[in-house]
Amino acid sequence: MQRKAVRRTLPGIAMLTALVVGAAGLTGCTSGSGTRSPSDSKAGGSSATPAQPGKYRILPAPCKAGADSKRLKAMLPAADSLTPEQRDQLYAGTADASYDGDRRVGCRWTAQTPEETRLLSVGFERVVSYDRAVASDDDKARQVYVRQLTDAHLPFPGPSPSPTPTGAPAGTPAGAPAGTPAAPPAATAPATAPAGTPAGTPGSGSPSPGGSPSAPPVELGSRVLEGLGSEAFIDDKLSPAGATAAQSRTVRIVFRTSNVIVTLEYSVQPALPGTVPSSAETQDKARQLAQALVERLGE
Repeated sequence: MQRKAVRRTLPGIAMLTALVVGAAGLTGCTSGSGTRSPSDSKAGGSSATPAQPGKYRILPAPCKAGADSKRLKAMLPAADSLTPEQRDQLYAGTADASYDGDRRVGCRWTAQTPEETRLLSVGFERVVSYDRAVASDDDKARQVYVRQLTDAHLPFPGPSPSPTPTGAPAGTPAGAPAGTPAAPPAATAPATAPAGTPAGTPGSGSPSPGGSPSAPPVELGSRVLEGLGSEAFIDDKLSPAGATAAQSRTVRIVFRTSNVIVTLEYSVQPALPGTVPSSAETQDKARQLAQALVERLGE
């Protein structure tokens, strides 16, 4: 009888052990189902779509981009003593050394005459984002532009109403672009002097010998520009006056179009002290070349 009892007990113990092991396995499966592996997360999650590459994949030839011979001759007058070959070499420009012509190129010109020296340089930089899932090429280019705008101590973002330039003639319309000529004064009938009144006497209508000095030249200054590429600014600097050193003026224009940053620098250095290069003329020539570069990039 005792042996029969043992035989009946053993199957019961084996069945109980199997149930405990099965329950433990079920618990492990249940707890594991709530934890997702990194591979599961990647498979089920949605990753950011990389931005499209920038508009520009290559850069133009810097010594020929927008700088035609007529425009260069106006910006860089050549000395009369130069031979035709020397003039051709002057206007051909000198390309900057570049180790990656698809990312950064430039060109510069120098013209010297007995009266002055003029320098011109043009540089192109193609900006590329190395992680377009985070920032596009255009976004990276804008960051480069903003840093240069900040370094020039100009307002950001966007242009603000600029005050009337220092020395601007009275009557310039409020909010008019810098350099806008003043409205002509209303015509008045000249005063008629009595017969026999000498010239220069008040009321004679003739200027007096000791007239007031002429007004100082208009300084347009540095500012944000509109209508030039995606965004642009101009930086105008005049060197300090000295007893023996002439004042030189350097105008720098930086503009962005898509993922390309263009920097144009134009400098006029008179040979004799006392001569101040015109702000309006220097800026106007630089802006004309900058606009031609924008058009070249848009082709």
